[in-house]
Amino acid sequence: MQYSELAGLYEKLEATSKRLEKTKILADFLKECSAKDVDKIILMVQGLVFPKFEENKIGIASKLVVKALNTATGISSPDIEKSWKKTGDLGLTAEELMKRKRQHTLFSESLSVDKVYKNIRKLAEIEGTGSTDVKMKTISELLTSAKPLETRYIVRLLLEDLRVGLGEGTLRDAIALAYFERKEKKDIDIQNAQGLFGKASELSEIRDKIQQAYDVTNDYAAVAGILMDKGIDYLKKLQLDVFKPVKVMLAQKVKDIDEGFEKVGKPAALEYKYDGFRMLIGKEKDKITIHTRRLENVTKQFPDVVSLIKENVKTESCIIDCEAVGFDAKTKKYVPFQNISQRIKRKYDIDKMSKELPVELNVFDIIYYEGKSMIDEKFENRRKILEKIIKQKELKIRLAEQLITDNKDKAQRFYEKSLNAGNEGIMLKTLNAPYKPGSRVGFMVKLKPVMETLDLVIVAAEWGEGKRAGWLTSFTVACYDEDTDEFLEIGKFGTGIKEKEEEGTSFEELTKLLKPFIISEKGREVIIKPKIVVEIKFEEIQKSPSYSSGYALRFPRLVRIREDRRPDESSALSQIQGMYKEQ
Repeated sequence: MQYSELAGLYEKLEATSKRLEKTKILADFLKECSAKDVDKIILMVQGLVFPKFEENKIGIASKLVVKALNTATGISSPDIEKSWKKTGDLGLTAEELMKRKRQHTLFSESLSVDKVYKNIRKLAEIEGTGSTDVKMKTISELLTSAKPLETRYIVRLLLEDLRVGLGEGTLRDAIALAYFERKEKKDIDIQNAQGLFGKASELSEIRDKIQQAYDVTNDYAAVAGILMDKGIDYLKKLQLDVFKPVKVMLAQKVKDIDEGFEKVGKPAALEYKYDGFRMLIGKEKDKITIHTRRLENVTKQFPDVVSLIKENVKTESCIIDCEAVGFDAKTKKYVPFQNISQRIKRKYDIDKMSKELPVELNVFDIIYYEGKSMIDEKFENRRKILEKIIKQKELKIRLAEQLITDNKDKAQRFYEKSLNAGNEGIMLKTLNAPYKPGSRVGFMVKLKPVMETLDLVIVAAEWGEGKRAGWLTSFTVACYDEDTDEFLEIGKFGTGIKEKEEEGTSFEELTKLLKPFIISEKGREVIIKPKIVVEIKFEEIQKSPSYSSGYALRFPRLVRIREDRRPDESSALSQIQGMYKEQ
């Protein structure tokens, strides 16, 4: 397949904000693809060339792309950066520059999807002396061969910022519709398709089977490739892989014990909600892998946890879901998440760090056991397996503190006991519920103290003045629209940030974190790539035409940086709409 065809698809997807239109556009494209191209296409429409769980990353900085554009077009780097500041999009800038480029290649070959895919993947493997020059040459060769529209999307793909507004739900539905239309050998009007998705039908059944396959693989590319090549029945053969992470199950918020029982039923399993970071740990004999909820492999950063699993988890194979909670090595008391979050990014002095910032593992679920998936097993049975295989040791590894009750007073006392122990609150869980990867389902909820918080993404800021000159201040935050895969602004915050790093999250720390993701600047205002997630507390959600979400936060204040959250795991627009109605 020629890359120009894929670039045309990107352009069509980018041109509409309507989910149904995107679904039909992508479905029509996929049903005409050969089976051998489908997995690559599905990755690339997500702006990826590696599945999210793989350690390989493209890792290309915008400065390197600017240099490659300079080589490919003959236009100076300062002129390229000047144009980039105007558009705020290096992809659009590249497209415009290629339309008026000064260097012409007489015999440039047309680009295939396969060539773009392989060349960009190759960038992740280039290391050592002179690697920057080799990467720049590889990129400029691609750009030299590309047509202007192709250049727009090659640059965005390199920067992992495709901007076509394709959410996971739309992607899943498009795969289902493409397979259904190919199988039935007919074209389905999108309005009819919407009706079929909304009721019991063969199309909705196909969609559900695709979702189930995705839940255990976390890889729409693999699912679509197998579906188009071998058919719907083959998806049943896809199973959890001990060493490939899936998205963890997420909880909805409730305001009190009564609402919690109403959501999950009685009796319920109540558990402490720990202030740590989530770990999904795979074990196969003596091999252990540890992934965060962002799907990052942090096995090397936690040799102490690897040892704990080897010594205290009595089974040949499993995948357990747990929370690593930091504690003070001297006082033995729990410490807040931000005290130990630095361990996630640590690349050196790891053994020293594990002694200075030790963690206790609190295990609360198991999704794979002795070669068998447990995600459809009842929660109470999964807990029994944990009780059988976990050898508990205080401040090392333990099962999450649990109470099974249908009594409101007992539940309230358990909640207060958890808060007094320094935890965030409690979880309430349905006893007979399955494990649903990646979803905020009604059979697991969390109860925390009254002041609400949201996990939001920083998308803009302003350079400070006076004593804060040189630092970014007044940060604009956004929520996530799952339907369009876009981030919608919901407010600005400038409080909760400290002047000095030892006092907490400082202006200097936030500036260092955000600087690599600055897309464009105009005066004091900067636009920032949505990469950094922060927890924000607030007093009220108000309707507001000032922000693209349609809502604004009253008195927003920074709580902490959420290094354990991916941008697409930030608070959803639908969640904010629900919270607004419930105020």
